Amino acid sequence: MYPNLLQKRVALTPNRAAFEMNGKTWTWSEVYGRALTIAEKLPIKEGERIGFWTKNSESLYFFLLAAMLKESEVVLFNDRLTEEEFLYQQQDAEVQLTLTESSDRARLDNVFLFREVEEGIPNPFTMRPQWNPDRTISIMYTSGTTGRPKGVRQTLENHMSSALGSALSSGVLPEDKWLCVMPLYHISGFSMIMRSLIYGSALQLHTRFEVDAILEAIEHDGISHLSVVTTMLGQLLEQYEKQPFPIPSMFRTVLAGGGPVPASYLKQAQSNGFPVVQTYGMTETSSQTCTLLAEDAIRKLGSAGKPLFFAEVRIDGEEEGEVWVRGPHVTPGYIGAAAHIDPVTEDGWLKTGDIGRIDEEGYLYILDRRSDLIVSGGENIYPAEIEQVLVGHPNIQEAGVTGKPDERWGQVPVAFVVLRPGEELPELDSYLGQHLAKYKHPKEIRVVEQLPRNASNKLIRRELKKWL
Repeated sequence: MYPNLLQKRVALTPNRAAFEMNGKTWTWSEVYGRALTIAEKLPIKEGERIGFWTKNSESLYFFLLAAMLKESEVVLFNDRLTEEEFLYQQQDAEVQLTLTESSDRARLDNVFLFREVEEGIPNPFTMRPQWNPDRTISIMYTSGTTGRPKGVRQTLENHMSSALGSALSSGVLPEDKWLCVMPLYHISGFSMIMRSLIYGSALQLHTRFEVDAILEAIEHDGISHLSVVTTMLGQLLEQYEKQPFPIPSMFRTVLAGGGPVPASYLKQAQSNGFPVVQTYGMTETSSQTCTLLAEDAIRKLGSAGKPLFFAEVRIDGEEEGEVWVRGPHVTPGYIGAAAHIDPVTEDGWLKTGDIGRIDEEGYLYILDRRSDLIVSGGENIYPAEIEQVLVGHPNIQEAGVTGKPDERWGQVPVAFVVLRPGEELPELDSYLGQHLAKYKHPKEIRVVEQLPRNASNKLIRRELKKWL
């Protein structure tokens, strides 16, 4: 058993700074008081699921903690989903209600505004001082190779193992402060809430990624840790060089995920005193599995580093092959339509679908991100999902999607389509907007006579890359 995280934290450090947003600061005692007040008004019971479909906000932070106190399972929906995508996931997750800050979204079934709950009547409940390690804390949807997203369960044990492994790698100080610009509906964002609770570190939350605001916080607010995707890192370095300032000694770690960090970024970061730490992880591993420390960034260029203390990594092959991961941070499974899928082998290995190798010193190198996966600005995009939408249009007979290198986003999706006889390529912006989040829209659509297929009639996406 683990202690009730928020109860234990406020008992240990009640007057220490816990949360900052928009220039306001709350101590752990103040955070606990507000979260408990909200929990008493939440119309859900232990074990039930509550959804959140919104951007980073003060309300989202406190409601997430309140839901944990109520021992409900939080389902975090990507704020950029279309209504169609959201409604599918809400139904698949069987949530009792979803909360948002958008009045437009609140018109949908089972979707309510935060303020509607806060204006409700409190209903005191009995809070447990101990939490079961197997309890599901969070559920996040990740795209699958079939095109349908899967709801990934993340237990208390998963989050604890991830947080402790990270702490043993980078260390923890009482005055640490994490700056969170990653969406809380991503594991990289939500894991910062969990680490804040476990470490007792302060969390400064930003609604969105804004370069100037982040650099100002690094310079003046005592930030110790920052998590970004590669595209964000590039923008930070570019702006910093225009208006440089002495990097505070407190600023110890920039966790960079969402794909390999280019060598030019690493050298630029090193010359400017940005302590970049490359990481490898996924939703199914509750954030980090491997970390490449800043001192090895140039020597082991392109590596994702070594496994954290509780994690194991192996390659299914002699030199190169699929990356398998094992450890207490690995999800126990999926929910909803994907509940029948067992993500791990009998002896506990998670087959990631990524292709990689491990060198003689034990450093992991990812050679291909799940072969078909497109990583665009830190967002995972699976071609099959886009292809399914494209072939749903009456003018399109077949579709194949692949990723094209892009200086700003890392990659962007490009589609190849075969039109039905006698049809022309239609204007697709409106159609795609009904079915897919904007970041999944192909940046180019090319008409071809046929798509590359093998003897089994399966699409050969690696050939599409050659066509680019």
